[in-house]
Amino acid sequence: MLTFPSALRIFLAVEPVDMRAQFNGLWAQAEQKLREDPRSGALFVFTNKQRNRLKMLYFDGSGVWVFAKRLEAGRFSWPVGSDSTKLSLTAPALTMLLAGIELKDGCKKAWYER
Repeated sequence: MLTFPSALRIFLAVEPVDMRAQFNGLWAQAEQKLREDPRSGALFVFTNKQRNRLKMLYFDGSGVWVFAKRLEAGRFSWPVGSDSTKLSLTAPALTMLLAGIELKDGCKKAWYER
């Protein structure tokens, strides 16, 4: 199980990407579609059209990591963002997403807002 520091910035790509993309392809997606700098130390999360595969891109200062997960059954419950390109998530929200917990529209309930 992966754990993520609470200070980690996480950007989730709302639109699906081609899962054949590796380091350079995901890097280009982060720069061009999400309009973020992959060298910023943020984690970028992508899924395919069927939402049964997930890849994460992370630059640790010396190199690029690509994490991948393929579900044997079921689909990831993918949130819908307001700008339709990316969504910013907290570390606990990403953990829940990876665990199969549905994040309705990618936002907290009104009573949970701070």
